[in-house]
Amino acid sequence: MPLGTLDRTPPPFFKQGPSALTKLMVFSALALFLMVADARFKLIQPLRASIATALYPLQWLAMGPVRLVQGGGSYFESLAKAQALADEAEHKLALQSVRASQVEQLSQENQRLRQLLSLREQLAVKSQAAEVLYDTADAYSRKVIIDKGATQGVEAGSPVMDESGVLGQVTRVFPMVSEVTLLIDKDQAIPVVNARTGLRSVAYGYSDASSSGVLELRFMAGNSDVQVGDMLTTSGADGVYPGGLRVATVERIDRRADSAFARIYCKPMGQMSGVRHVVVLQPTAVSMPGPATEAKGPAKPASPAKGVKK
Repeated sequence: MPLGTLDRTPPPFFKQGPSALTKLMVFSALALFLMVADARFKLIQPLRASIATALYPLQWLAMGPVRLVQGGGSYFESLAKAQALADEAEHKLALQSVRASQVEQLSQENQRLRQLLSLREQLAVKSQAAEVLYDTADAYSRKVIIDKGATQGVEAGSPVMDESGVLGQVTRVFPMVSEVTLLIDKDQAIPVVNARTGLRSVAYGYSDASSSGVLELRFMAGNSDVQVGDMLTTSGADGVYPGGLRVATVERIDRRADSAFARIYCKPMGQMSGVRHVVVLQPTAVSMPGPATEAKGPAKPASPAKGVKK
């Protein structure tokens, strides 16, 4: 057979498609488009919620050994440690009974003052208990996952607290679980009021290598009346946190001569690490009643006064 009649095309096994650089550019552009679309139009949110719902049974099974180890450790706890915990619980119970009697007396005085001033009764805030499943894997944020989601009525922005104080608020809600951002996260802020002086301010999450797990009161004047040990509670000005919840105590104050503002660091009252059981509150803005409906139709004009006969 003549050589000119042979097929010189390579076999299909050696055929190549687009080059590696072309594939890299195409898939990079597609990834960038999906990220922008998700950030602006929330296109991937339903898919993310579906994946979280589908993976919830696997997460529950994966947490099984952890729950087993925790339960076994609690079961084999020594008698001396259990007795110490019981004594501490009795001591706290005695302190709480004294505080409860004081709170009841103050509540009665507050109710009498509100009735005297014809002020509206304080709104009741709905709440539900939840359990912390695990911390998120992001090392640059402080977030936890709880076992209550949209099916249980949890809403984005709901305050979360434990028996000691405020922990944070719900920032992302899935059908079965929710994501809670703690107060010490660098992107969190909460309006507070000084219980001693009534001074209002805003506490921000502070993250630093030297001090983690604290709050910072920013833009406070150097001569402001703030002392170490002052109790900070929620002011209720943001429409999210109910007023009067314990937030933090002032731990350290740095007043510098070269700055008009003081650096005030506070220790959160809530247990920011290792907490298991929390309470999810309804946002104050949701529980507040809407404005009163106006009467339909124009108001009837008042009849003119009759003239006085001379």
